[in-house]
Amino acid sequence: QVQLVESGGGLVQPGESLRLSCATSGFTFSVSAMHWVRQAPGKGLEWVSDITNEGATYYPDSVKGRFTTSRDDAKSTLYLQMNDLKPEDTAMYYCVKDLSALDRSVGFWGPGTQVTVSS
Repeated sequence: QVQLVESGGGLVQPGESLRLSCATSGFTFSVSAMHWVRQAPGKGLEWVSDITNEGATYYPDSVKGRFTTSRDDAKSTLYLQMNDLKPEDTAMYYCVKDLSALDRSVGFWGPGTQVTVSS
């Protein structure tokens, strides 16, 4: 079965960086587009990034230029490098396969990793 496990979250100060990882298993990672989605406290789900199986990447304006998603097909692992973090980046970050809607009942979602940006 599909398994996604995020790691790398934590508490950082504004301007600092974090690298999230998502270890995957149970499917052919190398042919799968993958996604990051976040949910801030008291808010809805927000799309953060896409990466196609060929490595093309897409971001919303809110993170473009600060966040970079990448993949290591040999390790079946997805990454999210987050630089110049801001308090508004505080959220639970989810790794997602088969993202067709911002709805945790659709597709495959990891349990999430918490990122807190605070001075």
